[in-house]
Amino acid sequence: MRPILNILDWFRPRFQEGGRFGLLKPLFDAADALFFSPLETTDVAPHVRDPLDVKRVMSLVIIALVPCILASVYFFGLRVLAMILVSYAAGGVVEVTFAVIRKEGINEGLFVTGMLFPLILPPGLPLWMVAVGCAFGVIIGKELFGGTGRNLFNPALVGRIFLALAYPRAMSGAWFEPGSGLLGRATQYSVDAVSAATPLVAAKAGEWTNLWRLSFGSVSGSAGETSAIAIILGGLLLLFVGVASWRTVVSMLGTFAVMTASLHGGDGSVVLWHMMAGGLLFGAFFMATDPVSSPMSNGGKWAYGLIIGVATALIRNLTGYVEGVMFAILLGNIFAPVLDEVFVTAQLRKLRGYKT
Repeated sequence: MRPILNILDWFRPRFQEGGRFGLLKPLFDAADALFFSPLETTDVAPHVRDPLDVKRVMSLVIIALVPCILASVYFFGLRVLAMILVSYAAGGVVEVTFAVIRKEGINEGLFVTGMLFPLILPPGLPLWMVAVGCAFGVIIGKELFGGTGRNLFNPALVGRIFLALAYPRAMSGAWFEPGSGLLGRATQYSVDAVSAATPLVAAKAGEWTNLWRLSFGSVSGSAGETSAIAIILGGLLLLFVGVASWRTVVSMLGTFAVMTASLHGGDGSVVLWHMMAGGLLFGAFFMATDPVSSPMSNGGKWAYGLIIGVATALIRNLTGYVEGVMFAILLGNIFAPVLDEVFVTAQLRKLRGYKT
């Protein structure tokens, strides 16, 4: 390891401001931070309160996504990997461009955004749309706010909503039944030739998908959101290592269950079905718990999950949209700073009361 560090130290001055390759300083710093522990402390969220740095937190999220990725590749084919590569390429170009312009380092947030974004898309979406959506999400959802740690909204969700509004026909027609094995049908997909209703769409027509299929993931849906078992495995890992907030997850899923039960006459089977269908579980474990766009206070996390759970249940059951998770999470993102302000202020007043 020492020889590698010596080589890096030899190149370092050449990639600093004023050096021959000073314009590429963000790329050098990113490589340095990727393979070695950074010495700097964080200025903006997510702040880490233990020996784990932000790089390792992002690495844990990616590890937790592995079951979802494996399931998506099995059901929808190797095309899912192509979507991930395109997402990383498009988002990486945007990140590097803004880093060079601002003369700042490249943040590790792209590693998670680039992985999450294709997993919440229809598996048959044209690759150029994946690139456009990821670039839009990173630019509008993050870079315009100042970059990672300053964004109000989850960039992956911003990109997906943009695609849903800009290309509704492609986004609604890029679903198909999963194939078998690594190749599946995705490698032979044609937007005009193959399409299939998702479980939520079918339920609107009175056709309820078998719970076992929802658990295993052999249903039509977004690339990484069909297998409830894979999502729960990854989500439990995030909860166990403390990367995701259990308060947000419990509040969101619990509120959604109560609201759905009240709207369906207390039918537990319908509640369980809705919990496993669509992107609810994926949103609860991987999207709503984003440490930047969600509240930092404990009370805020409870209220934040409640807002998302209620909004998701109302959108799913009382509107023309079959899936309301992404809209509900972005709504929660809007309230997150306000919730922190309310609960932090209340805590400070409580502490002042103790002192007097």
